[in-house]
Amino acid sequence: MARREGIEVSIAIAEAARQANVDVVSAYPITPQTHIVEHLAQLVADGDLDADYITVESEHTAMSACVGASAAGARVFTSTSSQGLALMNEIVYLAPSLRTPVVMALANRALSGPISIWNDHSDVMNERDTGWISMFANNGQEAYDLTLMAFPIGEDQRVMLPVMINFDGFILTHVIEPIYIFDNEEIADFIPPFEPFYRVHPDYPVTMGPVGVPDVYTEAKKQQDVAIRESRAVIERVFEEFAQRYGRRYKAVETYKADDAEIVLLAQGSVIEAAEVAVDHLRDQGKKVGAVELRLWRPFPFDDLKETLCGNTIRQVVVLDRCISFGGQPGPVLSEVRSALYHEPQRPMVVGVVAGLGGRDVSLENYVEMFQIGEDCLRTGKEAGEEPELVKIVGLRE
Repeated sequence: MARREGIEVSIAIAEAARQANVDVVSAYPITPQTHIVEHLAQLVADGDLDADYITVESEHTAMSACVGASAAGARVFTSTSSQGLALMNEIVYLAPSLRTPVVMALANRALSGPISIWNDHSDVMNERDTGWISMFANNGQEAYDLTLMAFPIGEDQRVMLPVMINFDGFILTHVIEPIYIFDNEEIADFIPPFEPFYRVHPDYPVTMGPVGVPDVYTEAKKQQDVAIRESRAVIERVFEEFAQRYGRRYKAVETYKADDAEIVLLAQGSVIEAAEVAVDHLRDQGKKVGAVELRLWRPFPFDDLKETLCGNTIRQVVVLDRCISFGGQPGPVLSEVRSALYHEPQRPMVVGVVAGLGGRDVSLENYVEMFQIGEDCLRTGKEAGEEPELVKIVGLRE
């Protein structure tokens, strides 16, 4: 039976990797993900995890080792943050194109400059189009559960793609939460031994990732796009199996008090639980508001979002980005949501705000302001882009 215990979220993620019986861990320490790889190193040293722990000199090398180990048929796990992910970037692109199902826990942290060790989503948004399956956790339980689910999703032979689990740096990484941790026996059937579709072997040499001349490159990228789009069926199957086995159900898009809402705040990550507090606060004042959580980032859940936001009581969507698209729309999530709803005849108005950059606290008053921005847009009939200030940063000091 699962046991509920107070455990640091980073340690819970490391325990999920242990329970998945990973064969290889290759990582480089960087704040705030370091506790994950420290714990895994200790598990390997103590004999509690039969895996090769590869000590490397940089994150670029860490991901290189991950891709090589996965191509050789190993179950592989890594984690990183911010500048570490940016340094990995070259090889992050290689992992999906070579169809190596590496699992990576990304402790989201702001990118430089100025240098910041605190949380926002600029690191993951920088990797939006690399081809990884990407999901967001809003608390420790979800981070643990999604890490477990990442292995059967990515390793399914219909998918064979890397999976990135996003969880907020410091807000989650260093926080002790009550988390239900499974017994090893409970999880063994859910995550069967990895059976690679192919593997490199010195006795059977093959070429992987050769030069893509113009005659083949476009078709290779098309195949990669088809693969991640079709992974959605496997993601749903794993979500459903997890729910049937363990009673916790996950969806690509989740809602809170949105059934009769006129204005909803859409966001990703740990801010969702705080936004729900703001929803309760405003509901007590008679406001018809709700929250929408965008859990699945890639493949983007177009149909789920349309079903959630269109053709019902929702008249205004306020999209909270924790990253700025410099010189463009306020943020990448806003761009995606607007694009997804563009052709819908009964779409709500969509406005974007930015908050929480570089770890700045987002207060209850800030969330109330976001809903007020949505209410003001409804009253004036103007969406972002028609307003004088294109990038509305909530909580900006004057």
